[in-house]
Amino acid sequence: MNDQVSAVIPAPVFDQERVPMLVGGSVTAGRFTVTADRFTVGGAGVVIGPVGMVIVAEAGDAPASSGVWSAEEVRLIGPAPAPVTERLMGSPRGVDESSLPIHIAVRVEGGVLYLGTARVSQAGTSDGVLTDCELRFEAPLSRELLNRVRPPLPPEHLPGLEWLRNVNGDRAAALEQFVSGWYPTADATESLVSDSVSRLPGGLRQLYRLAKRRPGVLGIQNRILPEPDLHTDHVGEMLVFGVENQGGFFWSLLWTLEGPEADPTVWFREFDEEPIAEQEPLSGFLLQFSLFEASMGADYLALTRKLTAPQVEQLAEALHLVPLRPFWPWAPKHFYVAPGLVMHVSSEDREAFDVWAGATHRSALDPLADLPVDWNRFDG
Repeated sequence: MNDQVSAVIPAPVFDQERVPMLVGGSVTAGRFTVTADRFTVGGAGVVIGPVGMVIVAEAGDAPASSGVWSAEEVRLIGPAPAPVTERLMGSPRGVDESSLPIHIAVRVEGGVLYLGTARVSQAGTSDGVLTDCELRFEAPLSRELLNRVRPPLPPEHLPGLEWLRNVNGDRAAALEQFVSGWYPTADATESLVSDSVSRLPGGLRQLYRLAKRRPGVLGIQNRILPEPDLHTDHVGEMLVFGVENQGGFFWSLLWTLEGPEADPTVWFREFDEEPIAEQEPLSGFLLQFSLFEASMGADYLALTRKLTAPQVEQLAEALHLVPLRPFWPWAPKHFYVAPGLVMHVSSEDREAFDVWAGATHRSALDPLADLPVDWNRFDG
């Protein structure tokens, strides 16, 4: 198949009418005999033939449309018709054509730019219909080529770092400034705090108030429970207010019949193990939780493979350290930030480090783009 492609398309830019030839079309006496079906999925053209598939996307950077997402990834946004779903995911009738080549091209001025082949890495369905699909390039794109097929757009606004000045002064102000800058407002939800006088610490009451217009602050990976779902542990000593996404651990506060402590200790507990105190009290913990969840749920991510301490230091030079003690006893995490960017660094042995960065806009990852780091994923 690769030989056929190189013979048919000697140059990377070609006329769009040649697309069917990649998947089994032919030319007879200067005219095309097209034995391929055409579809449109999320703004991209999809051509399916007996020997492969071609996805032809528009050049652009719209998250809700099909197209090139990064140097390694293409996204197809559904819903997709049944032939496309079956070709990408396999046919329920037992005829598996999902191993056939998937060619990627982008419409540019003057024709179609061929980018190479890709394979399905992840896909989602609803009632048997493909809703979204991520494909990985067999060979990553160069930065020059990426900028041509996914032209970079300047951000309209990046959340600032004013909150950072209040981290070790007025933490309530820091939390409100960070949350208000990071999350867009939504329609107000049903009240998460009862009208009665709450016996919850002020930090939790503040978070619930912020969540009325910004529900994402309660968590994407892990969750802060809404007030109606708060409960005591099995012995009635601790008030459980935060849970891991699979229920493997939870966070709690010491529960008493007296008034709440102003800034109580937060206790981390795995199943029935002994609880471990988080290093920051509730005011710092809620900042850390918010930073962690913001990075985990961000649209634009940068993930590394294991790094050494010197590599982490090089990454951190471009960012600002959040002056809080480590978060999460399982794998203590430090946070680094820039406008529109949160990065957390963790290690269990202080020798190999995991790094995860999330951003509100692709351009916020620019400070990390040219560093000599082995990225597992980089959406910049």
